[in-house]
Amino acid sequence: ETVPTLDLMHKYPRDWKVIFVGDAAMAPYEITHPGGSVEGWNEEAGSVWLKRFVDTWPDLVWINPEPKKWWGHTYSIRLVQEIVGAHRMFPLTLDGVDGAMKELAR
Repeated sequence: ETVPTLDLMHKYPRDWKVIFVGDAAMAPYEITHPGGSVEGWNEEAGSVWLKRFVDTWPDLVWINPEPKKWWGHTYSIRLVQEIVGAHRMFPLTLDGVDGAMKELAR
């Protein structure tokens, strides 16, 4: 069963916490362009949706399983960091998860 993203955004209040888990490594056009999705047509660029998430739930973190030393070499990771805030991306390590939880608790 799928739930439209906008339904989630209207259902859950601003004080909820959001945790993205993923490498954020994708073709940059998936973030920057409408129709950039490799899984189907998207009317709006991925960046529009990421901004909506940040605007809807400011308490948001991204846990990235890729080694942190690689993040600067992947353009899409840098794009995601620009949108959600680099201070909100954490490595998938014990220290990284701890840091993410501290960020959400602030």
